[in-house]
This record gives sequence, structure tokens and C-alpha cells, in this order.
Amino acid sequence: MRSFTHLFVGIGNAGTKIVEGIRGDGLVKVSLNPAYYLFRPGEYEKRIKDFFSHLPEDTFLWLIFEDKPTNHRLRELITESAPEDAVRLAYVLTPRRELINERPEWASDFETVFYDSLWDFLREDVPLGEAFERASVNIASMFSRLYYYLENQMLVNIDYADLFNMIRGNNVGILRLLDRVDFSWQWGVWERGLIGILVGKDFPLRGAHDILARFQELLSKKDIIWGIITDENVRGVEILALLVKGW
Repeated sequence: MRSFTHLFVGIGNAGTKIVEGIRGDGLVKVSLNPAYYLFRPGEYEKRIKDFFSHLPEDTFLWLIFEDKPTNHRLRELITESAPEDAVRLAYVLTPRRELINERPEWASDFETVFYDSLWDFLREDVPLGEAFERASVNIASMFSRLYYYLENQMLVNIDYADLFNMIRGNNVGILRLLDRVDFSWQWGVWERGLIGILVGKDFPLRGAHDILARFQELLSKKDIIWGIITDENVRGVEILALLVKGW
């Protein structure tokens, strides 16, 4: 099996908090502070170009950031410097905005732009700062889970070839780790992907099958890989959903 380097890059405060929380043996984490670039642009730009131009072959390059102008200059420097064979993926935080409805110009720099409008965390009585804190913990756990299952168990029995087929092609997508599902959300808009249901010993298997059946109803005509995995490290149930569509 081919070996891949997974490099997670947090840009700005929100991206850095997420990256700091990602766990996994063998992954690489980098945090970038836009303030350093603003104060010493020439020096910081050189360091960024030197680092990202020398990435090893078969690198999954994840850029994680909030959709802010100060973060996009660093995003641009990274994508300009990275080798052409790096698999470029973005995870961008867009509070209260569904990015599926608006294709940004910079999206063409990535195989897939995953976005998170934070609808799981934003409520009328929750301040934005608190929502970001809760989201950062959840998103870090999601990346940790995805990395673990890709590198160890192969999530829902897929391999990297399946993953490449899903993410390649200038897509928009979502990547979520959920302990419950709001089926009123727009799940049916996606074209392909995977949904893995991770079931703990304390969760009735019938309940997991009910969740899977509901997803299959919503996405019955889509190119989706489904699966249920029993994991003794999970309490209750976790749903890991990676779904994409062409822009």
C-alpha cells in the first residue's frame, strides 16, 4: 500500500486551534500566524515558500482556516509553493454561510473545498466565540478519526483509490463528525462520498441501521459508499460523513 504524508496546516486563530487538537501517529501539523506576515512580509513569505516547496511526494495538504482576507494571502502563498503532485484540500469555516451556493475564485487551487457553516454549533443564545470553541474541538476530533481510519482500518473498507475518486475534480464538500443527524438539512444535494457509522458497544445496532437506512433514502441515487463499523473506543454512535459535488 502506498504511504502518504498528511500535513495539516492551520492558518489564523481558528485554524490553529483545530490543528493543535488533531491527534495521530505520523501526521504533521503546522500553524501559521497572519500577523507575522503583516509585520515581516518578506521574511515570512520566504520561510513559507521554502517549507512548502519541499514537501515529500504523496502529500495530503490540508489547509484549515476561517474565510478572512488576512488568511487568504497565506493560503495563496502555500498553494503557489506546494509541488504539483500534492493533494490540495481546504477546510474553510464560513459561519452562517453555505459555501455550496457561491464558488470562490480561489477554489480552483484545490481538489475539494470542504466548508463548515457551523450550523451544528450556532444557536441564538450561543456567542460566536463559544461556537468556534465547540466547533474546533469537534473538527479536530473529526480529522483525527478520519486519519486513524484511513491509516489503520480503512474507513468503511475503502482504500485510497476510492478516496481519490471522491475528492478529485474541483469540488465543494462537507466533512462532519456527528453524534446525531438533523435529517432536515440539505443532505440530498451531494453527488458522491462516504458515510461511515461508528458504533460503540453500548449503542443498539438496530439504531445504527435505522440511521443508515434514512441516509440511504435521502441519497439513494448518489454515488455513496456506506458502512458500519463497531469501535470499542466509541460511546454511543458517531457518524463520519464525507460528501462532495462538482461546483
